[in-house]
Amino acid sequence: MGTASGRGVGGVGGGWAAEAAEVAEVAAEAEAAGAAGMAKSPGENGPRAPAAGGSLSGTRESLAPGPDAATADEVSSLGSDSEANGFADRRIDKFGFIVGSQGAEGALEEVPLEVLRQRESKWLDMLNNWDKWMAKKHKKIRLRCQKGIPPSLRGRAWQYLSGGKVKLQQNPGKFDELDMSPGDPKWLDVIERDLHRQFPFHEMFVSRGGHGQQDLFRVLKAYTLYRPEEGYCQAQAPIAAVLLMHMPAEQAFWCLVQICEKYLPGYYSEKLEAIQLDGEILFSLLQKVSPVAHKHLSWQKIDPLLYMTEWFMCAFTRTLPWSSVLRVWDMFFCEGVKIIFRVGLVLLKHALGSPEKLKACQGQYETIERLRSLSPKIMQEAFLVQEVIELPVTERQIEREHLIQLRRWQETRGELQCRSPPRLHGAKAILEAEPGPRPTLQPSPSIRLPPDAPLPGSKGKPKPPKEIQKKQQKQAKASGQLDKTPTPSQAKVVPAAGDAHPPQDLPPKDPVHQDPGPQDSAPQDSAHHHSHESLTSQESEDTYL
Repeated sequence: MGTASGRGVGGVGGGWAAEAAEVAEVAAEAEAAGAAGMAKSPGENGPRAPAAGGSLSGTRESLAPGPDAATADEVSSLGSDSEANGFADRRIDKFGFIVGSQGAEGALEEVPLEVLRQRESKWLDMLNNWDKWMAKKHKKIRLRCQKGIPPSLRGRAWQYLSGGKVKLQQNPGKFDELDMSPGDPKWLDVIERDLHRQFPFHEMFVSRGGHGQQDLFRVLKAYTLYRPEEGYCQAQAPIAAVLLMHMPAEQAFWCLVQICEKYLPGYYSEKLEAIQLDGEILFSLLQKVSPVAHKHLSWQKIDPLLYMTEWFMCAFTRTLPWSSVLRVWDMFFCEGVKIIFRVGLVLLKHALGSPEKLKACQGQYETIERLRSLSPKIMQEAFLVQEVIELPVTERQIEREHLIQLRRWQETRGELQCRSPPRLHGAKAILEAEPGPRPTLQPSPSIRLPPDAPLPGSKGKPKPPKEIQKKQQKQAKASGQLDKTPTPSQAKVVPAAGDAHPPQDLPPKDPVHQDPGPQDSAPQDSAHHHSHESLTSQESEDTYL
């Protein structure tokens, strides 16, 4: 938890030491393959050499190719960092991992092509009408996220669900500004040392100094400038790397901001207080989900931080098979942190939830090893997703438990040192808190009326011109109608067919001779009244003429 050294992530994963050893092995193989390639064809160029001093220090200019730009162009034309690093002969799975490596998977449950095309069509319709769907059909979005977002649209859907797209629209040019800034040297050194540890068997990050590592450096550096009070935490690197596998650097940056500020606020702050609170919440919920597992962990006095820190801070990217990781993230972006809690509870329940499974976990070491080497069956995509969907853990339960654990924290340790913003549970809560910009609606009438005509449905009638009023008064005097009490049938004049004037009111009579009672009490909007009024008004006009 230092500053210049970066904040590490401990727990079940054993830190980063094991992965560092794997990286060293990959690098050795890459160097051997590169040397063999140059020996076979001296005219071809080998892998691109790192920048002077082996540093990616700080700005976009320092990441640009140096004097050997032609060499770099030829290498980049190979198509991927795995090819540039000597892995061209190895097979790559559909997720981009080298087949046979730690991240690669064996036989996968393939979605039929026709079903996949139907899902893509539905998701395209949702994304093109996103505000309408979120306002009226959020449950349908949630169900489709549970079924899995189509791979071709996953990156775009994550941006919409997380609110990253809205953030990008609200902050045009902000990422470029941060990208061009030099950055804080104490964070840059730590970030550079962590780059090669992020998914070293993925074709995007297998090449040291390749485009994947460069973009990862840019995103993490930009975040330290965007939130200098938080700086950099090692657990942010795998989160950013997963985002970069699905979208460009700028979009990945804003999605990372949303995860750190809305989904998991306080997780990556210096004291890691939020993750400690969530560890206690997880342990309390476990008592209801699996009393056997809860009793066993309590009896052995195993702190939740020993097994859940890496799970939660890295969002299971270092724990589950990759197909399961993507399905969990689909639901996580839609429903929020409760998905992370549910996955953790499901893993604990099926790893330690029966007396038979606990026979081999007599001590702390054996229990931790069991959680570190989970059974592939319980991490399998279809099984895990179904268990997560069916587990009855809600946002309300999490928030209620959060208040309980926060009160206990304050009683035993005092106030929290890092005040994090409130956690938002999923896409709907984020959209309500930060609505996107709405385009101004321009009226386009389909029916055009004359300038002096009344609008449809309006109660008031336009006043007749003064000349017509005077003419009507003279006609009324001539016919002897002035001294008579006006009736509703005489209150309005409807022109005969072909008359160019709209319906008009009669001028007001002398207050002494008026009787407003019947006129005010007459129903003005009934269909029967209008039909009767039209007939009598027509007769009156015939009399006037």
